[in-house]
Amino acid sequence: MAEAAGQSSQVKSATRTLDIIEYVVSSGRALVAQEIATALGIPVSSLSYLLSTLVERQYLVRDGRRYSAGPGLARLQAHSSSFTLAERAAPLVRTLRVQLDETTSFFIRHDWEIEAIVTESSEQALRYSVPQGNRLPMHALAAGKVLLAAMEDEELDRYFAETERRKFTDSTVTDEQKLRKELDEARKSGFAMTDEEFSRGITGIGKLVTINGEPVGSLSVAVPKVRFDDELHARVCDLLERTAGLLEDS
Repeated sequence: MAEAAGQSSQVKSATRTLDIIEYVVSSGRALVAQEIATALGIPVSSLSYLLSTLVERQYLVRDGRRYSAGPGLARLQAHSSSFTLAERAAPLVRTLRVQLDETTSFFIRHDWEIEAIVTESSEQALRYSVPQGNRLPMHALAAGKVLLAAMEDEELDRYFAETERRKFTDSTVTDEQKLRKELDEARKSGFAMTDEEFSRGITGIGKLVTINGEPVGSLSVAVPKVRFDDELHARVCDLLERTAGLLEDS
């Protein structure tokens, strides 16, 4: 019953969000919140949250007390090639985070490092946050390992020759032979894992993302080890596989 009630509430919020967008666009002028609330029969308390979200996502713009259509609406009609990789990944990362309620990120590679260009943190009390925009080591994160596994042999040889692989915890794998063995397994399975290698108490799972056959980045999920079990592992891998496929097709 509680689950059904939650789903009903989510549907109502989604319907109201669409109603707001359609009403503001069709009005042809900037509107104050009270006008929207009266026209659509939405309580002001609920409307305030929905308007803030729409402004944050740029579907509406706010000028003082008035709201009007924003640039985000134009992007919905644009061809996928006009979206940046981060813009294409963001809604999928957000959806994956909602499905799992675990921290989810999309990483890209910079030489021998990776950077999270999209990240959504779990809403659970015990959670891990990924720093967005920071350069991070490939060898210590699942997102980096799966990108290492995608390298051609010659490039991987250069990686090992040119990098000093820092040990962040007692579990960090830095030995070349051990790391190469993990990368071979990642190529076969399509996934890479870390077990407390960058941060104590955190397990990571990474999945390669390709577009037109070329690696463009990786999706990852970070889970506190106390919540990680075989059932969650299987679910994370399944959803990562599906999400990577959606991004590849977008």
